[in-house]
Amino acid sequence: MTRPTAILIEDEELPRQRLRDGLAELWPELLVLAEAADGDHGLALVLEQRPDIVFVDIRLPGLDGLQLARRIKGLCLVVFVTAYDAHAVSAFDQGAVDYLLKPLSTERLHETLMRLKQRLQWPPQQLARWLEHWAPPNLAAAPAAAAPLRWLQASQGERLHLVMVADVSHFRSDNKYTCAITAEGEFLLRLSLRELLAQLDPEQFWQIHRAVVVNLASVARVDRRLGGMDVVLRDGKTRLAVSQSFQARFKPM
Repeated sequence: MTRPTAILIEDEELPRQRLRDGLAELWPELLVLAEAADGDHGLALVLEQRPDIVFVDIRLPGLDGLQLARRIKGLCLVVFVTAYDAHAVSAFDQGAVDYLLKPLSTERLHETLMRLKQRLQWPPQQLARWLEHWAPPNLAAAPAAAAPLRWLQASQGERLHLVMVADVSHFRSDNKYTCAITAEGEFLLRLSLRELLAQLDPEQFWQIHRAVVVNLASVARVDRRLGGMDVVLRDGKTRLAVSQSFQARFKPM
């Protein structure tokens, strides 16, 4: 099996070394192809070596990290590593898989690597073939739809968080608000489930109850019982009832 590859783009040697050491410890299979200390050299390396992943600082000599991400969008997975959190929204707008703050913590880097490994299971070529296979016949003639949400601004207690939509196992309605449930806990969104559902990828997120929307990537199996149906999530403990009006979509499974 081909080893995953990465390029590190960071203008300061000490943070670059810490990232390199952290990657070697937590993901020894990852092959670091090259390193760069400025955005222009980093861009050249990415275009030449075509890595699977790029770890890039935002503040760089020459091209900054956001400008570089725009140039390589779609070519590889991008993780921003920076001392500043003011650019988080812009980072996710450029398609970042994650956004790491310096100094790096081992626990946070581990979360990012788990996310990257999951994303690498769907390389662009396979994803394109999947979309082509499942797209409706008149897709080419249809007007372009708005891109589904990729991240959410949500609160947990008094703190505001950026939550990747792909990390949410399911959403649950909470009156006028919505709870997003992830492996890291529950986050509160200040919009209704109905408003949220209109912005999610309909192929990835299915409504199973008037108050619940589930991420299909988090579903381990569908259990049928007398008079009903449940979806069981991959955490092995969460079981969600499927309302009768939504059961038809699961019957082929």
